[in-house]
Amino acid sequence: MNDQSKCPVMHGGNTSHGQSMEWWPNALNLEILHQHDTKTNPMGPGFDYREELEKLDIEALKQDMRDLMTDSQDWWPADWGHYGGLMIRMSWHAAGSYRVADGRGGGGTGNQRFAPLNSWPDNVSLDKARRLLWPIKKKYGNRVSWADLIILAGTIAYETMGLKTFGFAFGREDIWAPETDTYWGSEKEWLAPSGSEGSRYSGERDLENPLAAVMMGLIYVNPEGVDGKPDPMKTAADVRVTFERMAMNDEETAALTAGGHTVGKCHGNGDASTLGPDPEAAGVEAQGFGWANAAGKGFGRDTITSGIEGAWTSNPTKFDMGYFDMLLDHEWELAKSPAGAWQWQPVDIAEEDMPVDVEDPSIRTTPIMTDADMAMKVDPTYLAYMKKFRADPDYFKDTFARAWFKLTHRDMGPKARYVGPDVPAEDLIWQDPVPAGSTSYDVVALKAKIADSGLSVAEMVSTAWDSARTFRGSDMRGGANGARIRLAPMKDCAGNEPERLAKVLSTLEPLAAEAGASIADTIVLAGNVGIEKAAKAAGVNVSVPFAPGRGDATDEMTDVDSFEPLEPLHDGYRNWLKENYVPSPMELMLDRTQLMGLTGPEMTVLVGGMRMLGANYGGSKHGVFTDREGALTNDFFVNLVDMGNRWEKLDENEYEVVDRKTGKAKWKATEVDLTFGSNSILRAYSEAYAQDDNQDKFVKDFVAAWTKVMNADRFDLD
Repeated sequence: MNDQSKCPVMHGGNTSHGQSMEWWPNALNLEILHQHDTKTNPMGPGFDYREELEKLDIEALKQDMRDLMTDSQDWWPADWGHYGGLMIRMSWHAAGSYRVADGRGGGGTGNQRFAPLNSWPDNVSLDKARRLLWPIKKKYGNRVSWADLIILAGTIAYETMGLKTFGFAFGREDIWAPETDTYWGSEKEWLAPSGSEGSRYSGERDLENPLAAVMMGLIYVNPEGVDGKPDPMKTAADVRVTFERMAMNDEETAALTAGGHTVGKCHGNGDASTLGPDPEAAGVEAQGFGWANAAGKGFGRDTITSGIEGAWTSNPTKFDMGYFDMLLDHEWELAKSPAGAWQWQPVDIAEEDMPVDVEDPSIRTTPIMTDADMAMKVDPTYLAYMKKFRADPDYFKDTFARAWFKLTHRDMGPKARYVGPDVPAEDLIWQDPVPAGSTSYDVVALKAKIADSGLSVAEMVSTAWDSARTFRGSDMRGGANGARIRLAPMKDCAGNEPERLAKVLSTLEPLAAEAGASIADTIVLAGNVGIEKAAKAAGVNVSVPFAPGRGDATDEMTDVDSFEPLEPLHDGYRNWLKENYVPSPMELMLDRTQLMGLTGPEMTVLVGGMRMLGANYGGSKHGVFTDREGALTNDFFVNLVDMGNRWEKLDENEYEVVDRKTGKAKWKATEVDLTFGSNSILRAYSEAYAQDDNQDKFVKDFVAAWTKVMNADRFDLD
């Protein structure tokens, strides 16, 4: 996969939102920086979910959830009198939207409540599952989030069906508006085949990053086969890619497939064309319900979701080894469901091995397998795991329980964010563990030694920035804690300037050891020292806030493969692109800025300050609009908006700033630099920082934004 195909951001997705974008479709859209604005949150600024969680009676909540599983309601009776399959699917599809490339998706925010996820074709009838949970949510109120409740429902469902789960953590905080700028693909229709307009595939079958699902509107793969054409070997390839992009290996993939299909059933007993509109398209009288089914009762044996019809095992409400018996002990042939979907059914099966009807236990029904299930039988690697699991039930149940825990907690970040009595004590490598660091060393003395180390302001600032900039608020990964910039793969990434990095680390590591501080703390502290020096050179005395306690991760604590998606491929803050990508440099920067949790003004002040600090990649002078490099002045903004200058394009992504009177070239710039003067919103910010009375404000705001980045992953400070 080349770097362009690895580029983990939307391609053109930032330029088509809102009325202004309709008039000026090529204008830069800053809406991605306004996601989850506090004005959309009804809880107000004083609400603290972690404080509310302390009031939660967790055992009472879990008991209410257990009771719900078999407490049928007239408006939506459960299959076989147990809601377990429905609740597991809800949890699975919430968590399963996660993708490792950019950390977006997943069940950590309760985003399944909003479009487009609430109306995806793959999520048919999950609106009913969430409504079944409403009485519990109403009862416990602020003490439990929708995000936690949705994931807990699947975990409790498995427990009531006989699985010993690995654990559960509370701590997911709800969002209150759709994540409209998350890129789910560029197809123009749901479930569009790979050759259609806006296809997410290129080449043989290369799936566009950061996407993980194979079609718009699916969570994983098409259960009927690639583009709806059954072929288990081709489907196996899709399954492997999709699950890899959710950070799952082959064994975890096999376990999740088997464990997921050990319970519940598919629904396709009828004509799918008779289903009404999805929740977002339905009329107000539907009150958020979608896919109304006019045929029969519309539920039970008349339910239509995927279009495939049938259960996988003989006992669909019991977590047992029946999936392996069914898959491996029978020959399978293609058939069509009543809804017209491709599915596999056994060539021959004893009546007593058939599952009973969801409403009438005196009726036996034919079991089924999807094309993804058959992939587990024809792919040699997956088949080996199926046989291994069947031979060792305890191993399978433990492997599945761990994989389910990973699936439902992958986007929560480190264990510091986990809350509750069922949090496993074991540290798991996918949690990016970091040991606690010391807080008892002499910070002032260490700062003095760093200041006298001979490192330049640019070297100190650039290294601290590179260490911290990997943070992603999407899945709470990356950041300065752990100092993984000194470990593989980060230490060798081109974006981290390995030679400069090695020089700085060789200077700082002995100082850290002598002081009893972590390298992670020392890297950040060095950046602060550089900023304080630069501010003083600009005539402003400032002390950059610093909180000790970061730890140092080791190679053994680091899953190299899962850190590869965090490799920096661009950084507008340091004026760098690894190569040209389809999105513009500024679109790339907005994507990274949103992942770091920064606002438009914070982005602006950081860019202006980083240019003045000489922190450009490779010492580039592009955007360094000053003759006082190394001093934390507002010169970037003063000279950017100075109408005594004019701006000329030299080449792709290279411009020149020329004195209008003399015609003499003064500076060079990139598209990112000049966007802060050309975009009307960003120019307003730039003009504010260019004012004669705002030099002190510029430094103050820069320090605040810098500290926010350095502490973004310090969940121990919450």
